Amino acid sequence: MKPPTPADIGRQGNYAGAVTRLVAFAADIGASWGIGLGFAINLVTGKQVNLTSRQILALIAIIIWEFVYFAYQWALGGKTIGMALLGIRVVATDGDPITPKQAVIRTVTLPLSFLLFGLGFLGILLNKDRHALHDRLAKTVVVYSWDARAARLRWLAKQEPVPPA
Repeated sequence: MKPPTPADIGRQGNYAGAVTRLVAFAADIGASWGIGLGFAINLVTGKQVNLTSRQILALIAIIIWEFVYFAYQWALGGKTIGMALLGIRVVATDGDPITPKQAVIRTVTLPLSFLLFGLGFLGILLNKDRHALHDRLAKTVVVYSWDARAARLRWLAKQEPVPPA
């Protein structure tokens, strides 16, 4: 195994990059649509519902489900399933955990970042603090939450010692 570079060791607390955030968001969309929406409808109604014939109902159900999916997870732990997989989390701009109010504001304003061909996301690429529009409005930032140094030490502690020859 190659030793970690100094850049890998100190990622915790640094602003998360655009690619990491995009992959986490894609994982969340896959998780929420693949697992969540069908399960939620089945749980509430007790039966399988075919929403293709009820497009307005489907749109309302999707909007409500996506709001609950993102706002609840951000309010509960500062990260969604996709963010947890990629080792990032949402925190307040001062580094404290986000409040439920910030989670709701971030969720409600997330679609604004998609307006005008995604211009709300340019801040992730252009600003030092990597704020998207919805981050600015909710006063949040996305940071790396894993500690590569601690993970490497745990990995080294689990290795079997080589028997003397």
